[in-house]
Amino acid sequence: MDESFQLWVDLAALAALFGIVAYALLGGADFGGGVWDLFASGERRKQQRLAIQRAMGPVWEANHVWLIFVIVVLFTCFPRGFAALGMALFMPFHLALIGIVLRGSSFIFRSYQSRGKEAAAETSSWGVVFGVASIISPMLLGTAFGVVTQGRVGLAPGGEALALHPVTWLSWYAIANGFLALASCAYLAAVYLMLETTGDLRDDFRRRAIVAGTTTAALALLVLILARSEAEWFFGRLISWRTLPLVAGGLFCFAVSGWAVFSRRYELARSFAAAEIALLLLGWGVAQYPYLAYPDMRLAEVAAPMATLRFVVLSLPVGGLLLFPSLWLLLTVFKSRPQDRMTE
Repeated sequence: MDESFQLWVDLAALAALFGIVAYALLGGADFGGGVWDLFASGERRKQQRLAIQRAMGPVWEANHVWLIFVIVVLFTCFPRGFAALGMALFMPFHLALIGIVLRGSSFIFRSYQSRGKEAAAETSSWGVVFGVASIISPMLLGTAFGVVTQGRVGLAPGGEALALHPVTWLSWYAIANGFLALASCAYLAAVYLMLETTGDLRDDFRRRAIVAGTTTAALALLVLILARSEAEWFFGRLISWRTLPLVAGGLFCFAVSGWAVFSRRYELARSFAAAEIALLLLGWGVAQYPYLAYPDMRLAEVAAPMATLRFVVLSLPVGGLLLFPSLWLLLTVFKSRPQDRMTE
């Protein structure tokens, strides 16, 4: 295979992986915010929901830019692989997208359902839709992740998708991955929200972070146990010499983040929680390489022609010059004012 072609393939795959990491860190926290909105409780449940709306309101639409970015890179640079995955995982992908649309629209509808600024704090049908959709979407995306790493999607001789199991996305391993994705989103959101609040309200989210972090750790252990028997290829790659340092680094960051939550070091908790997710996803990318989906979809074999790969990869820095300053300005304006933090 031409080495220059492989280079462009690898760069395109790396760009998609970067988008996945960004979406997990930002969009994942949005999903988690919806979870805690649904399960707001206690005497401060109204303040909890208002804090979530205040934190999400300025940035939630921008966070989904990364999902669009990943989709565009995949269907442009790896069209055969994208088509095969889209057909084999049609149900979970489309249900997840429906959930994303429903949670976005319900978030807006609830915000404007009355003229009072306390509207978002009240339990309503739109609030329930927002919360339920925030649970369903990350679970289905995590389940799809499990299917891909389990090696349950192949290619028939004609290039069409070939499900290697009758109900390819309902294995115990895939379902466990779905719950792990949900718990991880809930943990990220709770950790982020600790920095958006003060006083007793901050303690509310701190307790939620402890619950979600403990659940995440238990589910991660379950996923590893199931991977050893149901995803042997991926498990072997995950503990290989080239991947293990990233996985170990991610687990270390998770432990430090948990310690920081317990010891009330909120900035440290956020930094290490984000680093944990980034390192574990990078570890997945390294373990998965050179496959888009094991066993039949090697990146180079499902990639677009070199001209397309080169055009997309070279256009990304140009797009970045427009995107990153805009995101920086958005976060600077709405996320860098400590006086705006919610209190009891």
